[in-house]
Amino acid sequence: MLDRRFTRRAAVATLGAGLVAPVIGRAKTADGVRHNISSFSQQDWRDHFDTLGKGVIVADTVSRALHYWNGEGTDYRVYPTSVPISDELTKRGYTEVVRKRVGPDWTPTPSMLERNPDLKYMPPGPDNPLGTHAMYLSWPAYLIHGTHDTRKIGRRSSDGCIGLYNEMIAELFQITPVGTQVRIL
Repeated sequence: MLDRRFTRRAAVATLGAGLVAPVIGRAKTADGVRHNISSFSQQDWRDHFDTLGKGVIVADTVSRALHYWNGEGTDYRVYPTSVPISDELTKRGYTEVVRKRVGPDWTPTPSMLERNPDLKYMPPGPDNPLGTHAMYLSWPAYLIHGTHDTRKIGRRSSDGCIGLYNEMIAELFQITPVGTQVRIL
């Protein structure tokens, strides 16, 4: 039969685990970057932009998270994302949201057709890879959009775009004005 008495050793171990757990959740990695328990890197818009303007988005392809701040700096949100499959497909730098669309249609780019000639145009709907909402960036063929395939979020799975769960892109779409500054890291 097991001895279920509460021992001093068990108390010390429990207390120690309780004190260490929050530190692990905010621990710095070897590169000095702070991560939360989900391993999203903490971001500060001031590290990337001079002003908030209409708002800012920082899409971190390493931690696979999108950070949003509104123009007043009073609303900060973080969303898990899918990111490009490879560094060759990842465009990094500064851009902005130039238009938005509910129910986007999708046309494969020439480079997508080179890799997979079977790809075809898709109208809005449940099979469309852009999901329910899309925000087009000033770079041609690069978007922040939803996805119906929830397995893609948190993974390297796109051909260059930043993907979010449909519910989350719908929320971001509502609060992001055209002209919002974007930085892809």
